[in-house]
Amino acid sequence: MVNASGNLLFAAFILYIIAIVFFGGSIKQKKGLNHEGNINNWAKIGIAVTIAGFIAQLGYFILRWIAAGHAPVSNLFEFTTFFGMSLVGAFIVIYFVYKTPVLGLFAMPVAVLLIAYAAMFNREITPLIPSLQSYWLHIHVTTAAMGQAILAISFVAGIIYLLKAVDQTKSSKSTFWLEMVMFGVVSTLAFVLVTSTFVTLDYEANFTYVDKSDNPAEITYGVPAIIGPHQGELVTKDVFEPIVEVPAIINAKKLNTIIWSLGIGLVLYGVLRVILRKRISAVLQPLTKNINLDLVDEIGYRSVLIGFPVFTLGALIFAMIWAQIAWTRFWGWDPKEVWALITWLFYAAFLHLRLSKGWHGEKSAWLSVVGFIIIMFNLVVVNLVIAGLHSYAQ
Repeated sequence: MVNASGNLLFAAFILYIIAIVFFGGSIKQKKGLNHEGNINNWAKIGIAVTIAGFIAQLGYFILRWIAAGHAPVSNLFEFTTFFGMSLVGAFIVIYFVYKTPVLGLFAMPVAVLLIAYAAMFNREITPLIPSLQSYWLHIHVTTAAMGQAILAISFVAGIIYLLKAVDQTKSSKSTFWLEMVMFGVVSTLAFVLVTSTFVTLDYEANFTYVDKSDNPAEITYGVPAIIGPHQGELVTKDVFEPIVEVPAIINAKKLNTIIWSLGIGLVLYGVLRVILRKRISAVLQPLTKNINLDLVDEIGYRSVLIGFPVFTLGALIFAMIWAQIAWTRFWGWDPKEVWALITWLFYAAFLHLRLSKGWHGEKSAWLSVVGFIIIMFNLVVVNLVIAGLHSYAQ
């Protein structure tokens, strides 16, 4: 059953990539529409393939739930794949409301990257630790992921808006920061390439070290150790020696992987710039030439309007209830809890600025992009680098 669920996830991954191709073909016609005002055949096939991929991924989720005996959202692999599935589900609903194929051209690559990112983590089904053995696992984590997925659609809409609105013929703060977002996407791809390459090479570097409780422990690196664990001693012979150690509160192994990803991401980005001879955002801009800015702005706003209360329920209210049950306190300033609060405050400010201060258009688009960066910081850095009560997610 586990193998069958894995095959369904892989099928969904391939179908999503195929859908990107068809959504790309759909924008050749103005607004993805034919002369009768209906969605053209490219877009119809694109959404059909997307739905097929979503059904396959839903099948993966159900089969893995049956095999595990609990909702498959208890580690980073399971959570991130569910996040990606929720994003695709949110996109499908919004697509049928607004009939905007270009949204698929940018939303589906995000889903593909999320699944590829998730696949780099341990995919084995393991027993739940005591604090996770609760029906609140299903309620809290799934609702929080769905809220973030809906909010991610606002990021997609924001990127489309900025690619259309920002003048790429001159250098400015807007072009710089938009290109930094593109660099972030390239670095995520670099993470997948780095991790999969060293897995293929069967690379391992074993350390003994002292953990945050001052107890001896062991850890195995999957990529060469630039960053070493606290008071670490390399056991494996003839492998790269770490350059620096970090305090026990920092997860050295995951920080090391992030540094590798950023480094290879910088190289990959440089190669792309040499080949393309222009900013990546400038290369993507023609894909948005036929979009309606007001429509994309509305999609971004509506996504936040729906995603914010769902995120509030899952990441704050349900989380506090479960924390009270599991740890006898509803709030403890754990890094994950703090960042969930930061995310909530940001989107609350987004809605305030939108409704009270009239921050529409480009300002609203930038807020959507920053909001998603905060979500991804929580998913990547807080989960992987900063030790806390939620470190089981590693």
